[in-house]
Amino acid sequence: MKKLIITVVVVLAFFQPCLGYHIEVLQVSNIGAFNDAYEGFLSELAKNGIAEGDNLTINRHVVDAEADASLWKKVGILLKIKSLSSKIVGAKPDLVLTISTPATKYSMNKIISSGIPLVFTCVANPPLIGCPSNEKSGPGFTGATLYQDPLNFLVLAQMAKPDTKVLGLIHSDDDNAIAFAEETKRKSAQLGITVLAKQVERSDPIIPAANELIQAGVDSFAIPLDAYYGFRDQQYGKDLFAIAAENNMPVFAFANYDEKGALLYAGPDFRYIGSLSGQHAVKILKDGEKPEDLPILKQEELSIYVDSDIAKTLGVEFSETLLKAAKPR
Repeated sequence: MKKLIITVVVVLAFFQPCLGYHIEVLQVSNIGAFNDAYEGFLSELAKNGIAEGDNLTINRHVVDAEADASLWKKVGILLKIKSLSSKIVGAKPDLVLTISTPATKYSMNKIISSGIPLVFTCVANPPLIGCPSNEKSGPGFTGATLYQDPLNFLVLAQMAKPDTKVLGLIHSDDDNAIAFAEETKRKSAQLGITVLAKQVERSDPIIPAANELIQAGVDSFAIPLDAYYGFRDQQYGKDLFAIAAENNMPVFAFANYDEKGALLYAGPDFRYIGSLSGQHAVKILKDGEKPEDLPILKQEELSIYVDSDIAKTLGVEFSETLLKAAKPR
């Protein structure tokens, strides 16, 4: 009788359906902002009853895209993304989270064609990964975008320093950064601002490019959403702040940049963007919704900060309107 009971228990355990969830994560570039997004994603899952170590198995794969990557190293990074996407598909997860545009762009076909739902986060320009628009997802994939209209950033820059006329924008060859620079240049004329953009390699120091733009007549600088500024412990941003200070120029960070030195910071909160992707993951995992039926989410209101110490140094007095909208940094 005892043997019979044990046998029944073993058989029932064997055939009992798995009650847990399995997620695989692919991230390109090991920078703080992307790590914040990942934490926001996990936090949102936990709020909805999906917790690692409880009913969630999650494996995270991080591809370190080096700042000084040569052409061959870049090819190697691409091949690594392709290899990991095959490994992820082989693991047969319930869902895949991709963090960054390259992680999404170069893995999605393999993952989606295998019938695995894909949710992305920290993609700044959804059309670059095949979305019909910044709001509409595609077959088998959806997520949360960092996209914000550059015109909103420029309006804030003028509110912080009304005499801003020629803005310097240094960016890398990152697809998102190039698209942002082009859109910013197109829209800046509406406010009477000229944008002078300079593209650099990810391994290039920023000081020569900044000096070139100063010689060309810029009166301020902007930091775009660009992984370039996150490399090497954010050294490129620190250098830009230093050269701007030497020339008594403001820097506007069109991202919530960690380093102190900008007059104004405005942009999406990466942790919050990760949580938005988590909301979609919950709907897919728990409610059985299809990714293509879920719109791309974004942060509707910018997180805005101003630095009164920098303002004092530059002789800038913020308007009451800006101070009501912004928090102190």
